Amino acid sequence: MNKPYNNKAWFFILPVFLCVAFSAILPLMTVVNYSVQDIFSPTQSVFVGLEWFRAMMRDPELHSALLRQLIFSLCVLLVQLPLGIGLALSMPSKGWKSSASLVILSMPLLIPWNVVGTIWQIFGRADIGLGGYALSQMGIDYNYASNPLDAWLTVLLMDVWHWTPLVALLGFAGLRSIPDAYYQAAQIDGASRWAVFRYIQLPKMRGVLMIAVLLRFMDSFMIYTEPFVLTGGGPGNSTTFLSQYLTQKAVGQFDLGPAAAFSLIYFLIILLFCFVLYNWMQRAGNSGKTTGSDHE
Repeated sequence: MNKPYNNKAWFFILPVFLCVAFSAILPLMTVVNYSVQDIFSPTQSVFVGLEWFRAMMRDPELHSALLRQLIFSLCVLLVQLPLGIGLALSMPSKGWKSSASLVILSMPLLIPWNVVGTIWQIFGRADIGLGGYALSQMGIDYNYASNPLDAWLTVLLMDVWHWTPLVALLGFAGLRSIPDAYYQAAQIDGASRWAVFRYIQLPKMRGVLMIAVLLRFMDSFMIYTEPFVLTGGGPGNSTTFLSQYLTQKAVGQFDLGPAAAFSLIYFLIILLFCFVLYNWMQRAGNSGKTTGSDHE
């Protein structure tokens, strides 16, 4: 006799669906509606179809902002991923030292984004900031407010300081999930430190590192508050990323139609890159497993 299936449990997640519909789907539909309208006032608008999408795709400022964003996100991954793995490997695994290391490492993550920008804004000044003063004493002409390269490197260093602990914490969690039997077998076989990392630690961390890469890519691709507080997008447009360009369109110029069209393009770009990155990492992980099994 088949036991009747009770579907009433689905009512418990109904509030979640309602919250998602209210906070995500309805605003998204509003943006879609704005993207095909030429809005003159809250009560006057004209349907223009895909005109704003075509205009945004031909916008040279958008192309420049996209290039800056891609370079920045690539630099973030290239710096934070190996640095986070190195920190995770160097942290104590047990005892009070491990707990103290986790607390100290997590402190930058607890600081709000606007405060991070303010901290580095003060830190980089030569008159009152420790970092700027130290560089000036070493004879380095550093000024993030007027030099585009200095501004770019300061924003990158700020993001590395703020978010590398997240990669390190995820890597540390992956390392702690490895059974001691793997290390004991490697010690019996006389495996080197590099061999242990290559064939035991790195494969076991692949899952959490995939999460770290996706989180850091999405967050770096949507960065706004920190560079806005630190440099305001300048000098010139050297640190104007896609999110700031969108804000300038929507708030500064009040071009709601083009801004809505660009926000949808922005969303699709993030979705596309995350999809490609996830599939590439999945294939790399599967090939790594095959190589590891062949090595064994």
